[in-house]
Amino acid sequence: MPHLAFTPNLARHVMRPAGEWPGATVREVLEAAFAQSPAARGYVLDDQGAVRKHVAVFVNGELVDDRQRLSDPVGDDDQVFVMQALSGG
Repeated sequence: MPHLAFTPNLARHVMRPAGEWPGATVREVLEAAFAQSPAARGYVLDDQGAVRKHVAVFVNGELVDDRQRLSDPVGDDDQVFVMQALSGG
């Protein structure tokens, strides 16, 4: 199963430690985690189900292409990482 992890800053808010979650796409992996930790959804996704503006999602170190539908494929040995995007000047 794909491995899902959050940055420590996000993890303390979403109350969800790193873990293995089923899914063939980024959306499926996140939804499996959100089923166990519903509060996490609001920190990661907006009300339309897209990745929030200041959140970044990576699969094996590569930024996901589809921030709206989260349809990027995920394999059993892949690493999905969710972090707050940095901004400012």
